[in-house]
Amino acid sequence: NFSGDQVRFTARGFSVPGDHAGQTSNGLRWPYGPVALITPFNFPLEIPALQLMGALFMGNKPLVHVDRKVSIVIEQLLRLLHHCGMPLTDVDLIHGDGRVVNELLLRAKPRSTLFTGSQRVAEKLALDLQGKVFLEDAGYDWKVLGPDVAELDYVAWQADQDAYACSGQKCSAQSLLLMHRNWRKAGLLEQLKARASTRQLSDLTIGPVLTWTTKAMLDHMNKLLRLPGAQLLWGGQPLQGHSIPDCYGAIQPTAVFVPLEAMREPEALQLVTTEVFGPFQVITEFDDGQLQSVLDVLEGMSHHLTAAVVSNDLPFLQKVLANTVNGTTYAGIRARTTGAPQNHWFGPAGDPRGAGIGTPEAIRLVWSCHREIIHDFGPCTATSELKQS
Repeated sequence: NFSGDQVRFTARGFSVPGDHAGQTSNGLRWPYGPVALITPFNFPLEIPALQLMGALFMGNKPLVHVDRKVSIVIEQLLRLLHHCGMPLTDVDLIHGDGRVVNELLLRAKPRSTLFTGSQRVAEKLALDLQGKVFLEDAGYDWKVLGPDVAELDYVAWQADQDAYACSGQKCSAQSLLLMHRNWRKAGLLEQLKARASTRQLSDLTIGPVLTWTTKAMLDHMNKLLRLPGAQLLWGGQPLQGHSIPDCYGAIQPTAVFVPLEAMREPEALQLVTTEVFGPFQVITEFDDGQLQSVLDVLEGMSHHLTAAVVSNDLPFLQKVLANTVNGTTYAGIRARTTGAPQNHWFGPAGDPRGAGIGTPEAIRLVWSCHREIIHDFGPCTATSELKQS
């Protein structure tokens, strides 16, 4: 995507004729200069590599910090770039604790900072850095299954992958599944439960959770189960026969059913839409007359990263897509919430701080600003024809 002159074309500007002879305005994509890049543990190469190269493509000098649990990966990438000819002074890398990096940012005052990670840290950085941030913070991602049941086996496989692959530790993981009642009648829940039961530590289809402890995930589950009509569909138990330290989490792939009606109360909706960065999802169902209630739940969320509308019913698709805002939304019977952003934009919408990743549009948005230079070379108007104002 960025070989040859494609990097140069990414910074393409435009020109507009002026309002008199000799004048032309030129719109340029201009680098910020000193910038910072902070990325999480779950994609130690892909996320920092894409954002780092985008920052460099646009002419910036980035300071890079990757979660210290995996920061050795980005160090090796930088050494590779140095070996391939990148000047040693083009990028600064810092290992260490987040608090140290926070203090460094406060002192260094980068002109822009790209942060990928949790909502809590994102909001703190936005305040500390006086809004000079782009955020690809954690999203509570939903999937709606429309009334037209089709390709049941495939949809079940994809839903299992979206919720539990990488033990749910993706910012695009399926956290809330809203299925039309027709899917329950077709046996979707039984298929999902059967697929979840096959995940095991021995083949790493389930594994440790790095940011939630076992107790924290199960405590959250128990709070959900106290909502009216809630029930445990599967999972809900710690993994057995392992040596994963207690500071991490280890639970079975878990799903809790919460009735749609129970989500109407603001406190309940806040609880339901709390993102658990692990193998955990909430499932609900609706019928033909409850679509507006579904849309109210979706728009009641505070963050809008990825979403999926699994349906080939065009009127249904149009209704849902027109009334939601998620920045990366998959639509159609093959729709998913997760996917490597190699050929499309990936990022949230509905927030002016929202960042993108991977595409030329994302790079231009995050790593450059607009600058207008107006050339005005004359000829000058005769002073005898000019008046004072």
